[in-house]
Amino acid sequence: MSKKSKFHNSPFCYLGQALFSLIAPWRQIDWLLLFLVVGLTGFGGLTIYSIERVEELNHAYQHLSIGCLGLGIAIAISRLNYRSLLQWYWLIYVLTNISLVAVMVAGVTAKGAQRWISVAGFNVQPSEFAKIGLVITLAALLRHKKRPNFLNLLRTLAITAIPWALVFLQPDLGTSLVFGVIVIAMLYWAKVNPGWLILIVSPVVSAILYHLHLPGWLFWILAITGVAWLTIPVKIVGALSAIVINCGAVELGNVFWSLLKDYQKARIILFLDPEKDPLGGGYHLIQSRIAIGSGKFWGTGLYQGTQTQLNFIPEQHTDFIFSAVGEEWGFVGSILLLVVFWLICWRLVWVANQATDNFGSLLAIGFLAIIAFQVITNISMTIGLAPITGIPLPFMSYGRSALLSNFIGIAIVESVANYREIKNNMF
Repeated sequence: MSKKSKFHNSPFCYLGQALFSLIAPWRQIDWLLLFLVVGLTGFGGLTIYSIERVEELNHAYQHLSIGCLGLGIAIAISRLNYRSLLQWYWLIYVLTNISLVAVMVAGVTAKGAQRWISVAGFNVQPSEFAKIGLVITLAALLRHKKRPNFLNLLRTLAITAIPWALVFLQPDLGTSLVFGVIVIAMLYWAKVNPGWLILIVSPVVSAILYHLHLPGWLFWILAITGVAWLTIPVKIVGALSAIVINCGAVELGNVFWSLLKDYQKARIILFLDPEKDPLGGGYHLIQSRIAIGSGKFWGTGLYQGTQTQLNFIPEQHTDFIFSAVGEEWGFVGSILLLVVFWLICWRLVWVANQATDNFGSLLAIGFLAIIAFQVITNISMTIGLAPITGIPLPFMSYGRSALLSNFIGIAIVESVANYREIKNNMF
């Protein structure tokens, strides 16, 4: 008997074949992406543990427990074919809106907002899972290879408007901003006319320019009118509509402002000069800056941060967890954290480019928009570059619904990677 035959008949060969058959259903998933997400979740749990008082250690344990549950869900979902979602996307959309309505009717109020609903003794935040429902719905609608026309654009905006309005009225300003970023990113990836994307964001820019009394407001209106004339099929109607909508955005901005809670208004106003109310609306940002600055280059060390250990920073285990990272791990740790987030975003773009169809590609881009926007906004608000909007840092901040929804999003992306066509390049 030859050596080759002996090898094929050996126990090691059978063991190898058994192991290969065991992992075969997951052989094409993006292991690097999964490793980064799991590592980030573990680091988040460690950070929460380091800043909690002894009597509150359940936050860290719950974070890690939900992370383990999320990992199991990711492994299970990544084996399923993501294309099966095409049969259910309208049902997902309807259930998403029903859950948001249920919050308004029978939700639990906390911290000035009605965002949670009690399920089996746990407070669940449907708006976090609504992000996933919106991504799936828009990916299904925009999956056709043909560039979306103006009617497709209007349909997409109308479908987005319903869950967006329900979330905004909770009120949940941060998540409503995430919805806007999702639809713009997915429309861009679907190769919609760039001029139309400019028209979508133009009312927001108009309202900001007007209320800040900036001299460029009138020139902006004229420029947007020109964009509408050049890109909308019915030129006169499009140009007049652009003028009316952008001028109306000024008054609409006043309406939206009146709908915000007092604490939300304070956060938006005071981020530019928090010293105006150092013990009120500006307190969070001032303490966050002190914590990050005290970390210097190498950080104070685990359990050694004065701001975090003495609990000077409110919500430091949720929205302001980056302050703890900056103080305990310093500039080096903060940069390494940003590098990990950059790698996650890079892998999401890679999966989008490697996807077999537009549906899978759009799914990856939708979740990329969620992760990237939340990272940029959260870190910016902790250092004073953006208003405090209550957006958590993905996989780091404590929040059971947010962490679980993020893992479900990664699971769907891993399914896209798992069912892509095999190509020669590894990265």
